[in-house]
Amino acid sequence: MPTLDVRDIAPVNRHDRIHDEFDALEPGESLVIVNDHEPKPLFYEMAAEVPEFDEEAYSVEQEAPDRFVAEFPKTEA
Repeated sequence: MPTLDVRDIAPVNRHDRIHDEFDALEPGESLVIVNDHEPKPLFYEMAAEVPEFDEEAYSVEQEAPDRFVAEFPKTEA
């Protein structure tokens, strides 16, 4: 499962990079994002703008105060 740690990417560039990585996924794959905050704005953006984003299967876990790991799945077809 591809993992993208965005904590070292400038905030202004994060969403574009995430969208590029998500677009490159095959149907049924997931992109794991490691972030320094809960990615709620990204979740809402993906749900509104990306039909292939499977928001029902989305998950996020806070592993530390500055480490959130979120799974953004792509629909099967």
